[in-house]
Amino acid sequence: MPSSSSTAHDRSWASFLLLIRSSPSPIPVHAHLLKLGLLPYPHLRNALLHSYAQLGLLRLARRLFDELSHWALPDSNSLLSAYFKWGHLQEARALFDAMPRRNVVTWTATVTGYARIGDLKSARRCFDAMPDRTVVSWNAMLSGYSQNGFEDEALRLFRDMVGAGFQPNGTTWVIVISSCAARGDPSLADSLARLLHQVRGIDFNCFLKTAFLDMYAKCGRLAAARRIFDDLGLHKNTVTCNAMISAYMRSGDLASARELFDRMLNKDVVSWNSMIAGYAQNGQSAFAIRLFKDMVTLTSEHPKPDEFTMASIFSACGHLGTLEIGNWAVALLEKNQIRLSTSGYNSLIFMYSKCGSIKDAQRIFQEMERKDVVSYNTLISGLAAHGHGREALGLMSKMKDEGIDPDPITYIGILTACSHGGLLQEGRRLFETIKAPSNNHYACMVDLLGRAGELKEAKRLIQIMPMKPHAGVYGSLLNACRIHRRTDLAEMAAYRLFEIEPNNSGNYVLLSNIYAQAGRWDDVDRVRQMMRKSGVMKATGWSWVEHEGEVHKFIAGDRSHERCSEIYHLLADLRRRMQRSGYVADGSCVLRDVVEEDREEMVGVHSEKLAVCFSLIVSEAGEAIRVMKNMRVCWDCHTAIKTISKLEGREIIVRDNSRFHHFVEGQCSCKDYW
Repeated sequence: MPSSSSTAHDRSWASFLLLIRSSPSPIPVHAHLLKLGLLPYPHLRNALLHSYAQLGLLRLARRLFDELSHWALPDSNSLLSAYFKWGHLQEARALFDAMPRRNVVTWTATVTGYARIGDLKSARRCFDAMPDRTVVSWNAMLSGYSQNGFEDEALRLFRDMVGAGFQPNGTTWVIVISSCAARGDPSLADSLARLLHQVRGIDFNCFLKTAFLDMYAKCGRLAAARRIFDDLGLHKNTVTCNAMISAYMRSGDLASARELFDRMLNKDVVSWNSMIAGYAQNGQSAFAIRLFKDMVTLTSEHPKPDEFTMASIFSACGHLGTLEIGNWAVALLEKNQIRLSTSGYNSLIFMYSKCGSIKDAQRIFQEMERKDVVSYNTLISGLAAHGHGREALGLMSKMKDEGIDPDPITYIGILTACSHGGLLQEGRRLFETIKAPSNNHYACMVDLLGRAGELKEAKRLIQIMPMKPHAGVYGSLLNACRIHRRTDLAEMAAYRLFEIEPNNSGNYVLLSNIYAQAGRWDDVDRVRQMMRKSGVMKATGWSWVEHEGEVHKFIAGDRSHERCSEIYHLLADLRRRMQRSGYVADGSCVLRDVVEEDREEMVGVHSEKLAVCFSLIVSEAGEAIRVMKNMRVCWDCHTAIKTISKLEGREIIVRDNSRFHHFVEGQCSCKDYW
C-alpha cells in the first residue's frame, strides 16, 4: 500500500498541475513552487515550461530551461515546439542541434515546425533522417504537404506509408481525403472511398465524414455530399454545416446555402466567410456586401471578420465597382487591426484597380513588403484596363529584375496593355517571346493587330494558329471590324462565333451594329430573325453608380428612379448645351431603320447617360464621377460623355466590359478605340 505521505504528495502534485494548466499566468504558480521546493519534480517543471511556451513567454521559458541541471527530453521538446510555434526559427534550430538526445517526439515536432512555416524541403529532410517513425510522424509530413498545396506529394507519401507497413489512423485518412478534395478529381475520390470502406477497424466518426463531405463537394458530387450530411443526424455541428454551405455554393445553389446558414444556431467566422465568398464567386457581389454589413453591424455576438472575409469583400467591391464601400471596408480592416498576407494585399490591389482608382492600387503595391507573381499580374492587368501600357511594360521589367518569372497570365495582361496603349511593335516582340502561346494570348494579339488596323495580319495569324481558335479570338476580330467598318471580315468572324457560342447575344448585336453602321437594314433584320429563331434574347444593358453606400442602377429609358424628373431635366439641358457646342447624336447603334429624330431620342436616354446625370446631381462640384456598365459603351454615349466632361469640368470614369474610359476636358484615355 502507498504511504500516506506519498499519497499526499500525489494529491499536491495533481493540484499544482491543475493550477498550472488553469491559471491565466504561470508566474505566481512558479513563485509558489520555488518557495515550496517542488520545482525539481519533472511533471511540475514540464507543465510550467509548457505553460510559458504556450503563452509565448519564451524568455521566461528559456530561463527556466537553462536553470535545469540536465536537459530532460520532455522539457527540450516543449521548448522546441514553442520556438517553432512562435516563429523563432533560429532558436529552434540551435536547440535541436544542441540536444544530446532526441526521440521520435523531437523529430516529429521539428517536421511539424518546418511544415508550419512552409519550409517543406527542411521538413522532408528531417523526416527522411528520422531513425524511427510513428504514425504521428507520417501524419506530420502528410499534413505539411496537404496544407501547403502539395497534394500530389501527400498522396505519394501516403502510398509510401502504407508500403512501409504503417496502419493509417483516422487523422491520416482525414489528411488524405483533404488532399483528394483539393485535387477535385471525382474518379480519385471514388477510388479512395472504395479503399477506405475495405479497411477494417476504421471509425467513421464526425471528422472523417466531414472530410468526405468536403471532398465530394469539391469534386462536384453534391448529392453524395448531401447524403453524408443527412446521415450525420444529431452529430451535425458548425464544421459540417460550413462544409455543406461550401458544397452548395460550389454547385451554384445559393438558396440552399442561405437556408442552411440562416438555420444555424452557432455560426463561426468560417460560416460567414463561406457565404460571403460564395456570393462573391457566384457573381452576387451585392449580396456578399449586404451580408458583410450584417456581420459587422447587426450584433456584437457575430465573430469578427478575418483576412479571408476582407479579401472576399475587396473582391466583391472590385467586381461591383463600389469604391465608397471598399474604402469603408479598408477603414474597418485598420480599426480591427486585421493583418493582410500577400494574398490579402493582392485582393486590395484588384479592388482599387476595378473601382477606377489605379493610383491607390499602385500605392498598395508599393507598400507591400513581399510581392508574388499574382501581385504583379493584378497590377499589370489593372494598368492595362486603364490604358497605361508603358507603365505596365515597366512593371514587367521590374518583375523580372526581382527574380519573379512571368506566367501565362502575365502575358495576357501585358499584351492587353499593349493593345489598349496602342503599342503594336512592343506587343509583337513580347508575343514572340511566349514559348507556347494559348488561345487567350492569340486573342490578345488579334486585338492588338485589329486596333492598329492590321486586319489582314490578324486574319492570317488566326489561320496559322496551332490550335482551334476559341470565341475570344474571333470576338477580338469582330470588334476590330466594328472599329474599322470591315463588314466582309465581320461576317466571317460572327458566323464562327455563332457556331462556337450560339447563345451569346452579344455577337449577334455586334454584327447588327456593324450592318447598321453601313445602312444595311435588311441584314440587321435578318440577324434579328436569326436570334428569334435560335431563341437568343438580347441581354439588357445597364449602368450603375454608387452614392452614400448604395448602388443606383439604370437601364435605357429608365423612369423608375426616385429622382427621375431631375435626371431627365438635367439630361435635356445638357443635350441643348452639347448641341450648341457641336455635338451631333450618332444613331448608328440603333438596330431599327427609323427617322433620324427617333434615333436621337433612342440613344439620348441610354443607361450611361442617365447614370452620369444622376451623379452630376448628387455629387459635389469638381468631384470625379464613376459609372459602371455591363456592356461596351456605345459610340454616341462615348462622344456625349466626352462633351459633358468638358462642359461640366469633371473627370468622368466609365468602366465598361472592355476597359476603363477616363474622360477629361473632352478627351478619353482610350483615344476612341475600345
